[in-house]
Amino acid sequence: MRFTIYQDSRRGGRANNEDRTTYCYSHDALLMVIADGMGGHHHGEIAAQIAVQTLADSFQHEARPALSDPFRFLQQGMTNAHYAILDYTEHHRLRDTPRTTCVACVVQDNVAYWAHSGDSRLFLMRGGKVISRTRDHSRIQFLIDEGLLSEAQAAWHPDRNKIYSCLGSPNSPEIEFSRKTPLNQGDILLLCTDGLWGEVSGEHMAIALKGANLVQAMPLLLEQAEAKGGAQGDNLSVVVVRWEDAFVEAASSIISTQTMSRDEVETRIDQFGREPTHRSDLTEDEIEKAIAEIRAAIDKFNPRRPGQ
Repeated sequence: MRFTIYQDSRRGGRANNEDRTTYCYSHDALLMVIADGMGGHHHGEIAAQIAVQTLADSFQHEARPALSDPFRFLQQGMTNAHYAILDYTEHHRLRDTPRTTCVACVVQDNVAYWAHSGDSRLFLMRGGKVISRTRDHSRIQFLIDEGLLSEAQAAWHPDRNKIYSCLGSPNSPEIEFSRKTPLNQGDILLLCTDGLWGEVSGEHMAIALKGANLVQAMPLLLEQAEAKGGAQGDNLSVVVVRWEDAFVEAASSIISTQTMSRDEVETRIDQFGREPTHRSDLTEDEIEKAIAEIRAAIDKFNPRRPGQ
């Protein structure tokens, strides 16, 4: 595999960043995940951390070097994350259940597979156009689908941030899957939270990224979104990949898995309480305790194999 990838997460106008991102790759497969947590007193970021870490852990165990069934992997990983969040809620006797959106994508054998719950989005871009995107699990999306609301009206609707499906909800989440989607050389897959797509449209991003160096162009789009969001802006996060680059970018930005061993997996994941962009008022002891509790909740539903 050969691809260029960029990952970033910013607080925007919020005091804390409850988004989490990760990407992992083996010799034959790539995983990307975005989660947007919801809940007070750091519980939203814990839910998001559980989601991305559960999927990353599963990928590290199963992508040796390829996944046997990418759709099954996505379904099981997101379901395990959902139950791990519920377990964390019950263990701490929380009145308000922490919840998180989640969008995850696997690329393997030049085919993309994705799944989502909530309103974090995946855009597939080709030739400067959006050719596919996930459908938000929100009432606003339903009104748009029924022709009762335009995209422009939705941007200002008071219920635009209300969703009906997410991980951690008392009800089972709706997990929606893509079709198997073959990728062309130069295709772009962009996963992001609503803090980005709510301020900068997918169509605008597709035009801006066409023929551009991702590592240079994507920060400019994030800065545009931050400026538009202002002091009230949401957290904004992105993982974006250009597949099998047809043109040469800076050599340092291209990843090739050809020299990796078949059992090797590389992972880039936001660490709870450790990221400079995730300002936290937790003490070091509280961070260490939270990390241990997150690990325990995940391991109940996603046990690590011996030697892992």
